Amino acid sequence: MHDDHDFHDDHEHAAEAFDGPIPKNDFYYADNIELTTVGIDIGSSTSHLMFSKLHLQRLGQYLSSRYVVVERKVLHRSPILLTPYTPEYTINGEALQQFVAQAYREAGFTPDDIDTGAIILTGEAVKRHNARAIAHLFAGEAGKFVCASAGHNMEAVLAANGSGAVHLSRQGPSTVLNIDIGGGTTKFARVHDGHVLETAAMSVGGRLVATDEDDRIIRIEPAARTVADTLGIELRMGEVLSPAHREALAQRFADCMFEMTRPAPLSQLSRDLLVTPELSTRQPVDAVVFSGGVSEYVYQREMRNFGDLALPLAQSVRDRTAELPGPVQQPQEGIRATVMGASQFTVQVSGNTISISDESVLPIRNVPVLYPVLGENEEIDAVELRDAIQRAFRRFDMEEGEQEVALAIGWRGTPRYQLLRALAEGICMGLPKTIANGMNIIIVFTHDFGKLVGEIIRNDMGISNQVVSIDSIHLRELDFIDIGEMIYPAQAVPVVVKSLVFPEVHGPVAEVAAV
Repeated sequence: MHDDHDFHDDHEHAAEAFDGPIPKNDFYYADNIELTTVGIDIGSSTSHLMFSKLHLQRLGQYLSSRYVVVERKVLHRSPILLTPYTPEYTINGEALQQFVAQAYREAGFTPDDIDTGAIILTGEAVKRHNARAIAHLFAGEAGKFVCASAGHNMEAVLAANGSGAVHLSRQGPSTVLNIDIGGGTTKFARVHDGHVLETAAMSVGGRLVATDEDDRIIRIEPAARTVADTLGIELRMGEVLSPAHREALAQRFADCMFEMTRPAPLSQLSRDLLVTPELSTRQPVDAVVFSGGVSEYVYQREMRNFGDLALPLAQSVRDRTAELPGPVQQPQEGIRATVMGASQFTVQVSGNTISISDESVLPIRNVPVLYPVLGENEEIDAVELRDAIQRAFRRFDMEEGEQEVALAIGWRGTPRYQLLRALAEGICMGLPKTIANGMNIIIVFTHDFGKLVGEIIRNDMGISNQVVSIDSIHLRELDFIDIGEMIYPAQAVPVVVKSLVFPEVHGPVAEVAAV
């Protein structure tokens, strides 16, 4: 179950709270933050960049130190590149580097101009053997806090936000099904009243088979072979894919995709194509929104043929819209929905009630998040918190003290010294090897306790380790976060939250023609 964090709702409230232009006087930058961001989407079929300007404002009138996004402006959209692969089942890093560098030049930016952002490797791209190396390469070169994010469920959430399905579910139709059809996978997100309730994905896409200008097959993904076998079609590299076979493959993929929108049980073929658990609820919805590369054909914004299944797959969708569980609505973004969602929704900014003992430790990148489970009581027992932290390490087979982690603390009690001291003691008791090894103590609070607890650890308890204690950030266990450099005069830090999922490739892989 994937829910849209509470911070998404702030966009709606912020629009009401901060309506109208805000003068940039001497006090402006104490409560307002402007960030230049970049989103880089490396997908199964296409890759592209989007540069944006984010305006965040502190919720001062609600007596909060938290910042929320009140305006986002797209500065530049790069051209769309067919994601380059090599026959060795790897992403062509050199070609991608050149493309990204050219996009920066066309946008008029250098990496030093970028404050934050995200790289998203999605669909089949994330399964390439060098996907992790590619992500790290761009994370270091594309801008200060650009990081890697991937995973089918996370992509479904990002696409639903970027397509406008989440916004649409707040405005009128309360339940929206977002269907993101990419080159290698189709992601489903069920959205209700501004929240992504559930996601799923299956190997249905427009580029699972690709041909050259002579219609000779140059790429075959395993899912294409699975579907071809059910049709009695033999796919061979270098041989011509007939129009009839292309149409039959597209129709069968569309059959499986439509099954995911119906209440009836899935066929065996559809179950074979699942890459996540299926949707647990397939009830009627108020509207359906399509996003992803194939959606450009569904909405007839693109009609060029790139030698794949995108055109016939989209035509099958258009011919069968009456079978969908709700009427089709226009998206805000189609092929760029994922990168739009990443640009807008992976960035949070801490409150200004934070404690950072030495700013030179920033930025901090790719820190795993552990969430010690606490009871609902306001009272804090240091020993119980210690045990909860140790259980969190065991849940993920991690050894405390071997690497830095961020402890996410959702406690919402009264900020009395006795309780805050117990919090600080429990945290230190749960991190004995971290402290002994001189590593940073990183704590992320949902509520405004960052400064108080951080100063108790350093000043009252005499812990000499560097402490990064921030607040007003919403995390889930085993998210990964980047914490950027301090923003002045706001005295807050940008935090990029992402899910780093780089699965090892097992079993059959795609066949790609030599070039």
